Amino acid sequence: MHYGLGIDAGGTYTDAVIIRGSDGAVVDSKKAFTTYPDLQEGIRNVLDSLDPEYLKDVNLVSVSTTLSTNSLLEGTGVPVGLIIVGEQPVEKVFPTQHIKWVAGGHDTRGDEEYPLDVDSVRDFALKTKDMVSAYAVSAYFGARNPEHELKVKDLVREITGMPVVCGHELSMELGAYERAVTAVLNAQLIPITQHFVSSVMKDIKRRGINARMLMLKCDGSVYNIEDALEKPIETIFSGPAASLLGASYLSKIETCAVIDVGGTSTDVSMLHNGVPEISTSGAVVGGWKTRVRAMRMETSATGGDSHIWVAEDRIHIGPRRVIPLCVASGQYPGFADKLKMSRPLPRPLMDENYQPTKFFVRSGYEAAGLDEQENEIFSIIGADPFSINEMTAFLKKSPSSKVLDSLIRKRLIQGIGFTPTDALHVLGVYTEWDVKAAEMGASHLSRYVQKGKYEFCTDVRGLVARKMAAGLMSFILPHHPEDMIADLLNRAYPAKFKLEIPVVLLGGPVQAHADELRSIIEAEVVVPDFAEVGNAVGALAGKGVKRIEISIMPASIQNPDEDFLVFSPLGRERFHVYNDAVDFATATGKELVLDYEKRCGILEQDTQITVSRKTISPENWPHPPLETRVIVVGVGNPMMVLRD
Repeated sequence: MHYGLGIDAGGTYTDAVIIRGSDGAVVDSKKAFTTYPDLQEGIRNVLDSLDPEYLKDVNLVSVSTTLSTNSLLEGTGVPVGLIIVGEQPVEKVFPTQHIKWVAGGHDTRGDEEYPLDVDSVRDFALKTKDMVSAYAVSAYFGARNPEHELKVKDLVREITGMPVVCGHELSMELGAYERAVTAVLNAQLIPITQHFVSSVMKDIKRRGINARMLMLKCDGSVYNIEDALEKPIETIFSGPAASLLGASYLSKIETCAVIDVGGTSTDVSMLHNGVPEISTSGAVVGGWKTRVRAMRMETSATGGDSHIWVAEDRIHIGPRRVIPLCVASGQYPGFADKLKMSRPLPRPLMDENYQPTKFFVRSGYEAAGLDEQENEIFSIIGADPFSINEMTAFLKKSPSSKVLDSLIRKRLIQGIGFTPTDALHVLGVYTEWDVKAAEMGASHLSRYVQKGKYEFCTDVRGLVARKMAAGLMSFILPHHPEDMIADLLNRAYPAKFKLEIPVVLLGGPVQAHADELRSIIEAEVVVPDFAEVGNAVGALAGKGVKRIEISIMPASIQNPDEDFLVFSPLGRERFHVYNDAVDFATATGKELVLDYEKRCGILEQDTQITVSRKTISPENWPHPPLETRVIVVGVGNPMMVLRD
């Protein structure tokens, strides 16, 4: 008997499931806390809790994660140096401060327009190698000819020994700015992804499991683990992609909306006949538009561990994740006593960090490059929770919220605070952890909004449900104003949203929000068995889908009947005859698709390949097309290896 192991590492929990190959049944599932900075501990904990008799027969492992998405949403990626070759984009902002424009680049035909300024590249690498952890390079028309990007990559690697990401490696579409942003974000994620993947691989090998390892991409397909290390940007939204596939797998519903409530965020997406909708414009994450093909989704920074805080007589939620009070009480001896003794704070000073229920602990990451203000605060925070009151007394002044934010972004400290999970504990609908700690937190905060603790927690529960509903309706009605959607959800008018497709909920205690959601919108709300580990199920449900698009253009409009340029992921080629160019593009596309499927463990005979062509020409054009796009798509099922 063969089994598949699915692992999903979220910001709060690492989940694992074992699926039997013969009938696709979930035979075991477990959850454990995601551990920082040593992810391997959390992975080891969750795998240790699985049935070893099943584990020894695992021959396919597939993983998904929200760690990369969370890193970009929270701005905690590693610093990156960006080199842009060619024309400088006007008035553009990039996700890094370390940027260098150098001369070079190609034209639309892929011919060198200006020679590459190698000396400027060398000087930038030498100046920044102690300030960054990776590099990105994007060249003008690098998608037409990647020669300059590759030269920069080789030179920077030689000087710094650090990872270097090229824009053409991630997208062959035009758009120098978007490719540059994609390359920077990819470079930011390489260390995070390497740490996660190596943690999984070490634990799998330690157990003597001989299995093929795959990772879910943000479009719902999978790729092999080595490719994931080179292109981690494609793992953004891999967690939400897993939730979509897992929801359909568990509910056996192929057309549905899916709401996945995680610890850090809530993601909304939809399936039509088992197929996710792919965004044609590229994924947007953390406000940055990329060239990454991903499922269309609506993501909000609201999760079970989102920070609940009060200011100006209002309840606020997020955007940061904190350790819930009820969980921290079990993790840190004496924490409940500290929480009980927490003193009220002046209302005018209150913000997300300045709260009577907010505490901080060191995360375990090594500190480097702190300024004087950061070091002053970081030096007094230790391994035990330290409150804002204690910090103020020690410093003899109120700590700077901006400095605390900076230390959080650098992943050096972790917040502890009141969360929606705590509210559910107070209301008695989910009591996995310390109810008394949650009640103390609710008592401290509720007085600032003139409510009792139960009314306060009921309001928090309702706020989370409304945000879930708002994300759902914003996804389904993308062109409608947010204010209009909010008015209907807040019952400002005698009207209510009605959905004609089921809504499947995934996540930890989502059953606690099902009735609340039904009261806000009229819909069939489904919470399937194993909803709490749906993402790990979805990690195994992904297909091996590879799409290769190759462009063909005449080298000259003046002579459009001969001399054709072919632009593929392998570079630029030239052919005298149009049909030879098409044949080469088709053969190259098939070769790249089959190589991809092979790396996913899918045999050629189990891969379905389709080839299509799109052409652009003026009306009554008597020559070969002005542009031809040869599109080769391969589809295979990695779970075929589980069949006996």
